[in-house]
Order: sequence, then structure tokens, then C-alpha cells
Amino acid sequence: MITSPQNPKLKLVRSLQGRAKARRKENAFLVEGVRLFEEAVAAKWKIRFVLFDRSLSERGKELLDTLEGIEIEEVDTALLKSISDTETSQGVLAVLEYVQIPFPDSLDFLLILDQIRDPGNLGTLIRTAAAADVDAVILPPNTADAFAPKVLRAGMGAHFRIPIVSMDWDAIKERVQGLTVLLAEMEGDVIYTEANLKQECALVVGGEAEGASQSARDLADADIYIPMKDETESLNAAVAGAILLFEVVKQRSL
Repeated sequence: MITSPQNPKLKLVRSLQGRAKARRKENAFLVEGVRLFEEAVAAKWKIRFVLFDRSLSERGKELLDTLEGIEIEEVDTALLKSISDTETSQGVLAVLEYVQIPFPDSLDFLLILDQIRDPGNLGTLIRTAAAADVDAVILPPNTADAFAPKVLRAGMGAHFRIPIVSMDWDAIKERVQGLTVLLAEMEGDVIYTEANLKQECALVVGGEAEGASQSARDLADADIYIPMKDETESLNAAVAGAILLFEVVKQRSL
């Protein structure tokens, strides 16, 4: 049992909970809680090690029993709680290797999340993208780290099912060749329901505070918008993104 706060595994967990730079350096990230860990196991994601304490539920213990060839260590309950990123620890966390899910051979539906900095919004948008069968999610500069703990929790396992890649704008421009780039704007040119979303496209959703960057605007072929009642504030980025993503699904199902 791990009882020292100076244990190397606990030090690694603390660093992975912090800045994206540490996650990039270690090529690893952290998942916490039974549900999210189940998603990682189901996806056969590469697990570096697992830590648990005696508060772990029977469901969690059964999951641990299915693991083979993976380092699993019990941690003092108070100690595990002290390194938990959640208000109420579920008694298990795991360090996973970062693995890039490959892009599909052909792309016809991309989501570009530009300057989305709120972890909850980013995770929700990734989760919605997976539900809408988006080919991949692209994160330009100045977007939050998709593998931060709060983003992963909001994603509810979607990170293990959809390619998520950070790119600069030159690489994005190359990647979207052949696609129509549609930028979601408060005051766009075309109502989203009247836009042709059956075509191969990349949808850009801008950030909560400043909207889309100039680089996104320069790349866009057209601006689309969601009509709202006069004097209504702009929609939450995750809500707007969900509306637009499922309009694509709707149009393509007709």
C-alpha cells in the first residue's frame, strides 16, 4: 500500500493534474472515476498504472479484476483523496498513455474548436462531436488542452472514440482542403437550417469570450448563424455547437 505523499506515482499524478506542458512531457494523462475508467478499458487504451483505495465500489473492483499485466496499487484513502481532482473521490484513478487515434482515410465532417477555453464546454463539445459521428476534432492554438482532467470528465469517454488533434492554422488549412469551412457566428450570412450541410464540411465553433480568431475567419468559406429573439445573449458554445452538429446529422439523414 502507498502511504507516502512523496511516492513517485503520486508525484506523477499531481503533475498530470496540472499544466498541459507536464502532460505533453510525460506523454500521459489522468482519468478518475469508475465510469471514465470503464470507458478507457473498453477502448483498450494503454494504461500505465492504476491507483485505488478501500472506498472503491464493487463495480470498480470487478473492473480491476479484469485487468491483466497492469500495475495496480492500493493507496491510503486520505492520501488518494488529497490528490483527487474531484470533490468526491470514487476511489480509483489511472494514468494512461497518450495515443493519437488516426484520422479516417476520407474526411467529410470535421469540427474545429477555436479558442474554446472553458473545460466543461470543450469536453461537452467533444462528447457531442462523437455522438454526431464527426470524423475528427481539431484544436487550433489558444484552445484548452483536451486531455485536462475536467475536460476528460465532461467528455464522458468520447476522447477514447474520436480523433482529437491540436494543429496550427497552416496545418489546419491543409487538412480542410476539399471541405467547405463554415464558421458559426452571432451575425452570420446564412441561417444554419438553410445552409447546405450535406456537403463535405468543417464546422468552426469559436470561444465563449472572444468568438472565433481572425485565422478562423480568414479560413471560412461562409458564416452561419442561429437566429435568436432580440436582445438575447449569445448561446453557450457547447449548446450552439450541439445545435449545429445535429443539424448536419439531420440534413444528412434526409
